[in-house]
Amino acid sequence: MNTIRDFQSDTVFSHVKGSETQFLPGGLRDFFLYKDLGVAKATKGRVIAHIAKANMPPEDGTGWHYHVAEFQIVYMLKGWAKFMYEDKVTLVSAGDCVHQMPGIVHYLFDYSADMEYLEIVGPADFGSIAVEGPCDVPGVTPWTT
Repeated sequence: MNTIRDFQSDTVFSHVKGSETQFLPGGLRDFFLYKDLGVAKATKGRVIAHIAKANMPPEDGTGWHYHVAEFQIVYMLKGWAKFMYEDKVTLVSAGDCVHQMPGIVHYLFDYSADMEYLEIVGPADFGSIAVEGPCDVPGVTPWTT
């Protein structure tokens, strides 16, 4: 029988209210804004959780890359984004969840003006390594104003 002692760790409880954190620049991509959800601090860097949202129209996208991470999911909250996962175009729409397995070569190349996604990655200080892509990438959908 499990006891509470079996589940204790050195992580801490965290509750971040939406009104207590803002979307800010300074994340992995300069064309997105990021809202920190306090998970990296609570887990002592084991996991990061943030919401990314479109800040500028797509131009060059992320470029071909892979992440040095043990775990990564993207859950689309609003809008849509188009990724290349290896040589396949994948449309990720609101309500979709993608598990990006470790080392998968990908390219986020297009997204809607209202795009917002929750990203959870372990570890929090994961690496991003640029690589040569396996194929050409389609064009972007211009934003209308």
